[in-house]
Amino acid sequence: MSSAPETVLEVRSPEEQTEGTRSQVLRWLKAVGERVAENEPLIEIETDKVTVEVAAPGEGTLSEILKHEQEEIAPGELLGRIAVSAAAAVPAARAAAPAPVAPRTAGSARAPAGGQLSPAVRRLLAERGLEAAQVRGSGPAGRIMVEDVLQFAAAAAAPARAPAADAASVAAAAPAAGVRRIPHTALRRRIAEHMVESLLHTSPHVTSVFEADLSCVLADRARRREAFASEGVPLTLTAYFVQAAVAALRAVPEANSRWTDSALELHEAMNIGIATAVEGTGLVVPVLHGAQALDLRDTARGLDDLVRRARAGRLTREDVRGGTFTLSNHGVSGSLLAAPIIINQPQAAILGIGKLERRAVVVEEAGAEAIVVRPRCYVTLTLDHRVMDGHQANHFLEVFVGHLNEWPA
Repeated sequence: MSSAPETVLEVRSPEEQTEGTRSQVLRWLKAVGERVAENEPLIEIETDKVTVEVAAPGEGTLSEILKHEQEEIAPGELLGRIAVSAAAAVPAARAAAPAPVAPRTAGSARAPAGGQLSPAVRRLLAERGLEAAQVRGSGPAGRIMVEDVLQFAAAAAAPARAPAADAASVAAAAPAAGVRRIPHTALRRRIAEHMVESLLHTSPHVTSVFEADLSCVLADRARRREAFASEGVPLTLTAYFVQAAVAALRAVPEANSRWTDSALELHEAMNIGIATAVEGTGLVVPVLHGAQALDLRDTARGLDDLVRRARAGRLTREDVRGGTFTLSNHGVSGSLLAAPIIINQPQAAILGIGKLERRAVVVEEAGAEAIVVRPRCYVTLTLDHRVMDGHQANHFLEVFVGHLNEWPA
């Protein structure tokens, strides 16, 4: 008696993709021949910005993998196939397209409720011969994340790294004595490629530098901080910088634009990306959409939400899409000045904020010069010189700095 015929379901990458980003297969969560359940996470796809789990479109057996780890993929590209028995073909057909599970910032893993392990974590544990009890979880309620397994495995393998080296390490030249190799992550490679492409092959970068006095801002923050905190809204200096940037973008709309071969496209919405360093992952840029319509309180609330979710690995695709201008507050990590900061393509400019410190400056008071100590920081605007000239960049910074220097009560 012949076996029941099989139906084949296609596994495809998500159709939507943010302009300027590239995607690749990070890892398959199942091997060929393994059973999969409908809507079970099947494959992890990594872009420049987030990692997305793609769910199985139906129940069956993973019969074919067409795109392997580290291979680049296009939106909607066929990645693999699932063989579905005739008995399961009808209900499985209802889910012909893959359904992405909640995206996350690259490097994190989705942890289901109830303390269960995600498929990615289970596979990593199995591949490295580890038990979940050995690994201390850093996720919510102590859940084990992908990076927890990777860090534990790296620490455990350190003393015996030479005999237990992975394929990539074997292929590479052996490091000199006293040198420790850290293989590039896919995200780190993407960031490197993006930076080189932006600086060397896309737009000519020019940087203008001004200095801002934050005396008025700090005084205003001291007055408002307790009231904001009572509403659960931390009032950071970045909120003031975003508000001042909105004023400067209104004065110089070219900074909120993109260059095309036929025209300069000016954006009406001010969707400001906030460069955020995430430990163990790299730099992500969540976007505060519609910043031009937000007051200081709403700006502070929106920033807090984005930064919290970025550091928890819970950003969605929408959170990192549609940015028209970027702010990098590199001063929070001690940097006085960064120039040029690489422009986040296809944007036209990026604003940099240096470390706030008390400096001796000369001011004029009552017709006489005096040396006083003031809280000040350097601010930079790195621009696409195809879009703007120096006088426009300087006007942007004049407005930005003026807004901070004379912050309204």
